[in-house]
Amino acid sequence: MSKPIISGIQQIGIGVADVHAAFKWYRQNFGMDVPVFEEAAEANLMLPYTGGKGHSRHAILAVNMKGGGGFEIWQYTSRTPQPPTFQPQLGDLGTFVARMKSSDVKGSFDFLKSKNATISELLSAPDNSKHFFVKDPWGNIFDVVEGKDWFGKGKQLTGGPAGAMIGVSDMERSKKFYADILGYDKVIYEKEGVFEDLKSLPGGNSNVQRVLLAHSKPRAGAFSRLLGSSCVELIKVTDRTPKKIFENRFWGDLGYIHLCFDIIGMKEMQTLCESKGHPFTVDSANSFDMGEAAGHFSYIEDPDGTLIEFVETHKVPVLKKLGWYLNLKNRPAEKPLADWMVKSMGLNRVKD
Repeated sequence: MSKPIISGIQQIGIGVADVHAAFKWYRQNFGMDVPVFEEAAEANLMLPYTGGKGHSRHAILAVNMKGGGGFEIWQYTSRTPQPPTFQPQLGDLGTFVARMKSSDVKGSFDFLKSKNATISELLSAPDNSKHFFVKDPWGNIFDVVEGKDWFGKGKQLTGGPAGAMIGVSDMERSKKFYADILGYDKVIYEKEGVFEDLKSLPGGNSNVQRVLLAHSKPRAGAFSRLLGSSCVELIKVTDRTPKKIFENRFWGDLGYIHLCFDIIGMKEMQTLCESKGHPFTVDSANSFDMGEAAGHFSYIEDPDGTLIEFVETHKVPVLKKLGWYLNLKNRPAEKPLADWMVKSMGLNRVKD
């Protein structure tokens, strides 16, 4: 294999103060109701981002069988997770908003409004697509957007995450990073100004450069049909100096802690990242084992320090009750798993 294969956005990491309360809210409001793993353990591999010390944590990775990525819901248990010391605003550096795809944006809007969620008005993006913003009870902002591809059946109109809004300081440098390493080489729109559909966000009256990027090549690999297509929206604020959202805080503190991609070919990815000037800052070496799931993970930083995770999955549970796990090490790299195998994960659904 000469180049790594990206299967899609595997998950967005969300640092929370109560992992079980967050999991309940996400499954009831977004349909993120199938846990891939749940584990309480000490995290010893993220030392560059946790003050040089391992910390105990409780994590749940949950997916929506309708399609899209997952949420890695992550809670420190050995320390109190810290919020930002300031109100992050549009254009601040880091992952600011998670993009959630919906098969019916107006229907999702009506549903979340009926649940008394904190939501914006129904909005139009620069490409005339409908979307709206919703805030969870802990202040994390989600952009519910029109989904284009679906995998199976879920309990809500929304699927899983299909991208993110990320603050950057140099638009051209960041566009090159997200194209060269992550394959986001297609510009959907590129605009500058003060945007009506962003005004409900903190700092939404700022003048910004705004670029929505998609990948021109379809994703491949075992979970590519579940994870689906995705976009990243890069935001550069032009009328103030942006701050780093995670400045003086640990990875795992409150907020969006990373954007994770499911890949095949970790060595090839390492070579690619090094050639582009973004070497691995964390590498689990051969394999991590979280009991119910195993693989190889690594991290790089985008040009502004936003954390991007890569996971090469080696083992994943399909039907935990029967001890059925998939070993992904010795199979054709680009071939998606049979739909029925992936859909069997839905038998682990948590019902409220």
